[in-house]
Amino acid sequence: MPPRSTSRRGGPRGSPQPSRGASRGRDANRGDIQPGGSPVGLASSAHVKTVGVRRPGYGTAGRQLAIVTNSIVTTIPDTIIRHYDGTVFDGRKNLFASYELDLGASNSRQFDVILVPRTASSERPPKVYKVKITKVNEINPEVLHAYVNGRYSIDEEVLTAIMALNVVVRMDPSEKYPFNVRSFFTDKEIKNIGMGIVLWRGFFQSVRPGIGRMLINVDISTGMMYKPGNLIDLCLDFFEKQNPNLLAPSAGLPDRERLRLQRFLIGLKVTTPHTNSTRPNAPPRVIKKLSSAGANALRFNMNGVMITVADYFRTQANRPLRFPANICVEVGSGALIPLELCHVPAGQIMKKQIPPEKTKDMVEFSTMKPAERFQSISNGLSTVLSYGQSEYVRSFGMSVDTAAGFLPITARKLDPPKLKYGQGSKQPTIQPRDGSWNMIDKKFYKAEDIRTWVVVSYESQRRFSADVAKDMVTGLVNACKTVGMRVRDPDPIIRWENAQGRVAEQLRAAGSAAAEKAKREGFPGGPNLIVVILPDGGNEIYNAVKHFGDITMGVATQCLKSSKCYRAKIQYWANVCLKINPKLGGINTIPDPASVQAITDPKNPTIVMGADVIHPAPGSQERPSFTAVVGNVDSDNAKYIATMRVQTSRQEMIDDLKDMCKEILQKYTGYRAQVEKQSQSAPKRLIFYRDGVSEGQFQQVLDLELPLIKEACAELKMTPKITVIIVGKRHHVRFKTQDPRDSDRSGNCPAGTVVDREIGHPTEFDYFLQSHGGLLGTSRPAHYSVLYDENNFNADSMQALSFALCHVYARSTRSVSIPAPVYYADIVCSRAKIHYDPSGSLDFSDTVTATGSQATATLESFQRDFKPLHANTSRVMYFS
Repeated sequence: MPPRSTSRRGGPRGSPQPSRGASRGRDANRGDIQPGGSPVGLASSAHVKTVGVRRPGYGTAGRQLAIVTNSIVTTIPDTIIRHYDGTVFDGRKNLFASYELDLGASNSRQFDVILVPRTASSERPPKVYKVKITKVNEINPEVLHAYVNGRYSIDEEVLTAIMALNVVVRMDPSEKYPFNVRSFFTDKEIKNIGMGIVLWRGFFQSVRPGIGRMLINVDISTGMMYKPGNLIDLCLDFFEKQNPNLLAPSAGLPDRERLRLQRFLIGLKVTTPHTNSTRPNAPPRVIKKLSSAGANALRFNMNGVMITVADYFRTQANRPLRFPANICVEVGSGALIPLELCHVPAGQIMKKQIPPEKTKDMVEFSTMKPAERFQSISNGLSTVLSYGQSEYVRSFGMSVDTAAGFLPITARKLDPPKLKYGQGSKQPTIQPRDGSWNMIDKKFYKAEDIRTWVVVSYESQRRFSADVAKDMVTGLVNACKTVGMRVRDPDPIIRWENAQGRVAEQLRAAGSAAAEKAKREGFPGGPNLIVVILPDGGNEIYNAVKHFGDITMGVATQCLKSSKCYRAKIQYWANVCLKINPKLGGINTIPDPASVQAITDPKNPTIVMGADVIHPAPGSQERPSFTAVVGNVDSDNAKYIATMRVQTSRQEMIDDLKDMCKEILQKYTGYRAQVEKQSQSAPKRLIFYRDGVSEGQFQQVLDLELPLIKEACAELKMTPKITVIIVGKRHHVRFKTQDPRDSDRSGNCPAGTVVDREIGHPTEFDYFLQSHGGLLGTSRPAHYSVLYDENNFNADSMQALSFALCHVYARSTRSVSIPAPVYYADIVCSRAKIHYDPSGSLDFSDTVTATGSQATATLESFQRDFKPLHANTSRVMYFS
């Protein structure tokens, strides 16, 4: 699509593709910059190209709020940046220097680099690497001055300059501490959380362009480290056991547990100080796998004689093993080394997904209130980061203004939308305060009836007795009546089932029994709700219940943890009703049309969609990615439906977006025509919120996904004006009020805090919105980037729209951190497993791997076995 004229904002801006070579002049669209000098003859900002929509102006709505953000100002280098490519075998690396390297007339030179062994007694000869360094470019830092001031287009030179600054500020800490891309970690504050994992406090830093200046975003981060010490202790900690003999196959170590441990240890570096006394400082070795037998059962050929690993260390190394039956590790060289002879050095980052049972420990360690978080960052700036003491920062002529402290910003607090409840409410229209409200004396806007229902408990009757179950039923029935939901049968059938049994058969039998009871009472028909009581750790039962209800039968299911619903109070049951009513087709609340005209204007019917993609965990290659699109079907943007697909692992762009959008659009027009009796059923506006896309993929959304949305509309003969907004959550921007009296009760900025100055994009339409009230720790604002806009929203209307959509999340009486349709899409993606037969053979673990044709076959298996939603389920908010 060609670039738009500067007079309108309906569509994407083109992105230039500059040469990598050193350049002295610029074309008319980018401005002229003289080396070492100031911008000369710069083009006006109107000629600067953008990837997304050009900023239409700044917002003015709301009251002003003085805050700070966790960024500090840095100057732009005052010297030419030399960019080099350094090639070592097949690896390519970027090198940056503030001075010219002597590479000869060809600007390229090959060197022999010798890595000397750490000890003089080493028997290995020194390794020689051939390193080729080639000059790629000279970058005039003035391009950054022009860029942050909105007078220069984003191009490869700007991106490379920003990358160079990031390399400069990260060099010093990366030489001193364990690091992982943009974060490094210190052992000044640690926590052992068990299962072989130790948490280290660290710091994140990233050089980012702001409006009119360059900034360094600094934040607290948390690193997962392997527990240091003897490898046996680490293994026992992983299994949460104390007896070392349990690591022996002959003592009953199950093979599945050995493989689970193997997945945890692969890639870990260990030292073996006791295996060879002549090399006490030998370099660490990398674990490849674990042996399937103990050291006393593993044999190898030594000079023509078969000998066990245990006997070898006893006779040849004078190291008799304390636990000869225990398994061994196989290291990179292929050598087998007993666990007890391996030592785990400290500070090794665990690049795997945290075990679910340790998530709470991780959250507790990472959670810090704003004042505490900002103080910790401030301490780190002076004691750990110390930019002023970095020889790299100084050599590039950068000056980081840590003395000035965090960047002050004039934010604004938006007014929340008013919300409408149903007839019979004492206060039918309310306005949230600090991001929350309550359901006292309120009826649902559209309350659905529970006609016939049944309760199935997978918790034992000893722990969840008949009296407790009846008390549970009474609590739920009373809560339903309070919010306007009629329960026809206040005394449903209650059944206790074996948690090891066939869930589908058990639920089917329970449903049949409920239907027979209803028939006897003169109300024929099956149940429209099954309430299931789960024991702790009942995840597999949950998946089977949801597969039965959402996929097989099309009946609403509500799972309750026995520990939560036991003698529960009225507030708990009110929250349960918030989930049940949308599953039955009801609507809890709607935004008052008068306060959110941007989405409820009857002359401009609007459909809002949210889309997300979920990928397998790091290290897992066999599982595919799952995509979800969610959209409203009603005129009030409160009732949503969802559709889901399977696609290639780790692919971010949604392949089936056209068909998914068509499905949502058809149900939107059907609902408006058949239920709302609207004569104009097609939408005139389509607002598409996209989650999970990085800045480097914005152009792909415009090139690949936007055309699919347009094709879906065209095939249905619809012509809505389209707006595409990216919602970003994976960032480290945080806010804190300058005056603690302006904070909410959690110490955070109040719900509705919006920032579109200082830290925004120099030219493009973006903003940060903290739409939710704080609970624990420091709230993370969402970052919105408007990529395409045929509706010509200004800053105030776009920000108000996003804020309003954060209030229609049906499952709570609090505003949420991102617009509800995006939140729902994330939930739908996370429930991918329910679309598969619980008794099937597909592996949903996050540790299996596959490559090439095997991965393709696996994707085909997941696509073939994927079961769509039941027709009944597809019309309601089953994900609530």
